Amino acid sequence: MKELEEGNKLMLDFEKIGKIADNCRDVIPVAVQDADTDEIILVAYTNELAFKETMKKRVLVLWSTSRNVLWEKGKTSGETFKIVEAFVNCEQNSLVYKVIPNRGKICHTNNKAGEPRNCYYRKINLDTLALENIDE
Repeated sequence: MKELEEGNKLMLDFEKIGKIADNCRDVIPVAVQDADTDEIILVAYTNELAFKETMKKRVLVLWSTSRNVLWEKGKTSGETFKIVEAFVNCEQNSLVYKVIPNRGKICHTNNKAGEPRNCYYRKINLDTLALENIDE
């Protein structure tokens, strides 16, 4: 996991959607965007239950496709996210949630200072396809 999350080798998981289709039906993708910066900070999944909880509580609630459980983002760490806007695409098969962080960032990984970062902390070098960490 360390190489996947911290390394500089590009290892895209092109099988992710197939795994979800086999193990976790009835989900759609959600792009989570910081309302203050417009940065996309996470792409995850929701199902009907997670969507309803998000709308009811006005906090970021997702469906964990790896654990097959309702996932209130940050409930244990305190890194929660208030929902301020929600958008649906033209085919109604994906969402964008605009959020305001309660504190800190959204990723389960940390930078060298031990602080959480947003999930898109590595840039792909277009010439070499190597990953470059932009939040060490």
